[in-house]
Amino acid sequence: MELRQLEYFVAVAEERNFTRAAERVHISQSGVSAQIRQLERELGAELFDRSGRTATLTPAGRAALDHARAALAAAGAVGQAVGEVTGLIRGRLVVGMVVGCTLTPLFDALAAFHRAHPGVEMSLLEDRSDRLVEAVRLGTVDVALVGTGEAPEGLETLTIISERLVVVVPDGHPLASRRRVVLWDVVAHPLVCMPAGTGLRTVFDRACAARDLRPGIALEAGAGDAVVDLAARGLGVAVLSESMAAGRDGGVVVRVIDDVETPALLALVWRGGRGPAVRELLTRCRSAFGLPDGGA
Repeated sequence: MELRQLEYFVAVAEERNFTRAAERVHISQSGVSAQIRQLERELGAELFDRSGRTATLTPAGRAALDHARAALAAAGAVGQAVGEVTGLIRGRLVVGMVVGCTLTPLFDALAAFHRAHPGVEMSLLEDRSDRLVEAVRLGTVDVALVGTGEAPEGLETLTIISERLVVVVPDGHPLASRRRVVLWDVVAHPLVCMPAGTGLRTVFDRACAARDLRPGIALEAGAGDAVVDLAARGLGVAVLSESMAAGRDGGVVVRVIDDVETPALLALVWRGGRGPAVRELLTRCRSAFGLPDGGA
């Protein structure tokens, strides 16, 4: 039994799909399948039910999963302990990033980290914020930049941006002439929003639920530019954060949603007690974003 077999087993169990697991561990699907078949032969039991569209754990697979995760964690702890003593930073670092992120300070921090520690294998994963938060909790992502309405429970958080929600409408729209816009005004129109599961959308949905409002979502788009462009063409009222709507050329009007005071946050999240690579990357991020230094 090899650690890589356990890594592939955990990847398939969490992704519930051999193709996605292969992409995650950066080898071919046939390679993942062959290693898991070998692991099953060694254990004398099938770990996955492959009869459906998804790879589902068998009772034997469910019994093995926690132990496989523990073995991988223990192996990682060995390298971490040696690194702590020798001052070396090495290994693998998985960084998550919310889809559509264009924050160049994050890229600057990643580049600075790579130059300083070329021995660390670094990978970047884009996904929805809710999925990234769960991946950090599971330990499959080391640190992630996510959108959220509040600090995720059980995780360390470093807020990068905290902003109010705004609407973007074309010139001539009824909301464009209002000096004060409230949520009731917004939901009276078809909306263009970020997808469910994004931090900004979560803040908006919770604000509507708190007032028993049921917004009509006409269109969803994963990039702020696309949301604005759709609204500019009269396809709906865009709901975004302040910076996502800032700097637009003429033809649109931006108004703060006055009675939604809960900010949309863009934050780095990680599990406490992570290794030196995570701490070093967080230091680089604080420097790149101009934030005070602090412990990780």
